[in-house]
Amino acid sequence: MSRDSSLRSGGQILIDALKVHGVDHAFCVPGESFLPALDALHGARDVIRTVICRQEGAAAHMAEAYAKLTGKPGICLVTRGPGATNASIGVHTAAQDSTPMILLVGQVGTGLLERQAWQEIDVRAMFGSMAKWVTQIDHLARLPEMMSRAFHTAVSGRPGPVVIGLPEDVLYQKLEVEDTRPFLPVQPQPGPADMQRLREMLGEARKPFLILGGGGWNARACSDIQAFSERFHLPVGTAFRRQDLFDNTHPNYAGDIGVGISERLAARIREADLIIAVGARLGETTTAGYPLLGVPNMHARFIHVHPDIGELGKVYRPELAINASMEAFAEAAGRLDAPTEPAWTEWLRESNADYRATLAPTPMPGELNLSEVIAHLRERLPADAIVTNGAGNYTGWIHRFYTYRGFRTQLAPASGVMGYGIPAACAAALVHPGRRVICFAGDGCFLMNSQELATARQYGLPIIFIVVNNGMYGSIRMHQEIHYPGRVFGTTLENPDFAALAAAYGIEGHTVARTADFAACFEKALDSPCGALIELRIDPEAITPRTTLSALRRKSEQRG
Repeated sequence: MSRDSSLRSGGQILIDALKVHGVDHAFCVPGESFLPALDALHGARDVIRTVICRQEGAAAHMAEAYAKLTGKPGICLVTRGPGATNASIGVHTAAQDSTPMILLVGQVGTGLLERQAWQEIDVRAMFGSMAKWVTQIDHLARLPEMMSRAFHTAVSGRPGPVVIGLPEDVLYQKLEVEDTRPFLPVQPQPGPADMQRLREMLGEARKPFLILGGGGWNARACSDIQAFSERFHLPVGTAFRRQDLFDNTHPNYAGDIGVGISERLAARIREADLIIAVGARLGETTTAGYPLLGVPNMHARFIHVHPDIGELGKVYRPELAINASMEAFAEAAGRLDAPTEPAWTEWLRESNADYRATLAPTPMPGELNLSEVIAHLRERLPADAIVTNGAGNYTGWIHRFYTYRGFRTQLAPASGVMGYGIPAACAAALVHPGRRVICFAGDGCFLMNSQELATARQYGLPIIFIVVNNGMYGSIRMHQEIHYPGRVFGTTLENPDFAALAAAYGIEGHTVARTADFAACFEKALDSPCGALIELRIDPEAITPRTTLSALRRKSEQRG
């Protein structure tokens, strides 16, 4: 074999491509199918921090959360078959959440393809309907080209995931090949006529409402869109789990538009005569199954701004469609001339007052009131703290009572996936070691990725995990009581001692059963150098901030 130093293995070319495109973190569960790439990562360890996880689904979610935090594609490496199937959950989240991500899958050698060889998986068939682009690199000479395309695809238009299969023999091959230049994101720009028309429609409105959501945002875009809302006195709502796109303490904030939307906010959106949606697709969760706004024609005039032209007019027909990136649109909007005396000043004031009224803690069955716990955290945590969560009814308290005060202080899956909070918290603590990271998880949600406590401990991540334990899959139990009152089946959970489980991983563990005991316990957790876990034992009756299981059951039985 040639010892020419210009020859590089496929694994080395792959990792060199990651370096070219500015990758500084990679999330991985090692597999024998991509050993040359692992060896190259060893050589690149001063440039790329490789985070070894315990399960591929968690690794993929860490990569997805990393991308949300940085705006750069998150990188995840897994092996074929079981590795790819485990990681698919993170690809699904990236697709639904509009997050740029690249999943690199080790594959059987090209000479073994389509024989159902050891752990073989057809990546194109498996991920074809889930990712923005799926390919397999069967010719080493094209690897730099394909990696460049992967980065461009992941960040272009509506951001999303790319999946690349890497046959084992291609990674072992050696070749002299030129690297590409770093990828260059392309941002569609709003036209002057678009912005003028937007200004005119605002001038004709009496009750305008601005909705923010989707991917592709950064801190500058959030700052510019805030300036736009201030100049035009616009009430601002945020799409499901995009609450950190706008400072929740700002006088223009009107609340989050998602699961558990307040009745007054829903009514206000129905009253609006102009809806401006920036970045949001206005999917099922944000629109209460679509009736909130009306399909296909809204009750209000509609302006839709989105970076992917394929999303414009997809469900709702806009009167004005603007194909633009979040950064480009927000910058242009921030420069628009505002009316001297907008007709909706009182509309804005009432919108914010309605939102602030929802922050007051509410009664809750049992000795531990989750709304009071969240209210305490709201006052105790710094403005740049990062709060993560997965899925479950416990999130209703977080979304309602916590105030997100800056861009990327919320890491939560718009896809509604369980088990997201722990890996997202790990990614957050790695990317921002100087910021406080709090992870919320329900008891069922927590146990889907609890093994990643080992990852947090291995990398010295001082995360505070808060496990809300009600002994059941609460969301499903709620729907059982709505549709089949009293017929409980398959939703009861027999849980471990969560504090003891944390201790087994070398993480400080606490159990809290009364509201009065939480504050002191949280202070101890803040002082722990290795992180801490606090189990909150809540009454199973407390199913949402607005109702109880018994109330749901009675209502269902009365309905017949």
